[in-house]
Amino acid sequence: MPVMNIIEAVRSALQTQMRADPRVVVLGEDIGKFGGVFRATSGLYEEFGADRVIDTPLAEAGIIGTAIGMALYGLRPVPEIQFGDFIFPAFDQIVNELAKFRYRSGGQYTCPVVIRTPVGGGIRGGHYHSQSPEALFIHTPGLKVVAPSNPYDAKGLLLASMRQNDPVLFMEPKRIYRASRGEVPDGDYAIELGVASVPREGTQVTVLAWSGMVSIAEEAAKKADTAGISVEVVDLRTLMPFDLETILASVKKTGRCVVVHEAPRTCGFGAELIASIQERAIEYLEAPILRVTGLDTPFPYSLEHEYMPNADRVLHAIRQTLEW
Repeated sequence: MPVMNIIEAVRSALQTQMRADPRVVVLGEDIGKFGGVFRATSGLYEEFGADRVIDTPLAEAGIIGTAIGMALYGLRPVPEIQFGDFIFPAFDQIVNELAKFRYRSGGQYTCPVVIRTPVGGGIRGGHYHSQSPEALFIHTPGLKVVAPSNPYDAKGLLLASMRQNDPVLFMEPKRIYRASRGEVPDGDYAIELGVASVPREGTQVTVLAWSGMVSIAEEAAKKADTAGISVEVVDLRTLMPFDLETILASVKKTGRCVVVHEAPRTCGFGAELIASIQERAIEYLEAPILRVTGLDTPFPYSLEHEYMPNADRVLHAIRQTLEW
């Protein structure tokens, strides 16, 4: 089985589905001959041609609006927004149009658009190339939000996203685009949306994470293990719909929970997870649920590693829950 990084796994998923379904088209800024700023679409233009690999102007609202029109006329577009920070000019198209077509048409029209975009910090991109805006879109009914943390999941989740009829925002962790490597099948497979994974089992504390923070959670769990603390790591993989069953099973087992996300703390997705757990499992909790998050500031440039959660911050929260 070949070893791939996340970029290669995403490209493999796109190639697999474009070969299988001629309705699949990709579009975005510099995604054609150039192959994308991160090279995720490298080689697609040469294989599938300009009719299916479409370079667009720098106009995010236009990219998503065009993709919506394509989907309504029977295509299955996969637009790329070059950085997650650039998605905001398309916010109206995504929230008020894309996410609502099935509902407003009484189910007569689906709108199978999969929006790919890299998110998160760690590449010294400053405040215009480092944000994690997932909570804004999780809050949007009608839109699915997916956040893989490794190459195997990236390919399987992207294939599953391209094969269902609801719009999906597929958020890729650019900090580990090439750093995360693992075995990925050359062939076809899909990972069901809405199902979390448990990459590390434990008995004393549950750590919930997604995207680029899963590796941070796993690093903290290894450090905790050397101190005799057993940590279970749950990778959500899909943020909307999220796998509440797996989360509750883990928290009921351990009695303690830490949520890790890179986005700012206030109104971050961690707050929704905490509320969902406490509404259903408060009698199992041995300590308050803690959050390790980004700060309530614009994403900094020179201080980005002070802003982003790291393994030591997560380990400190783990210890706090045990000392309660």
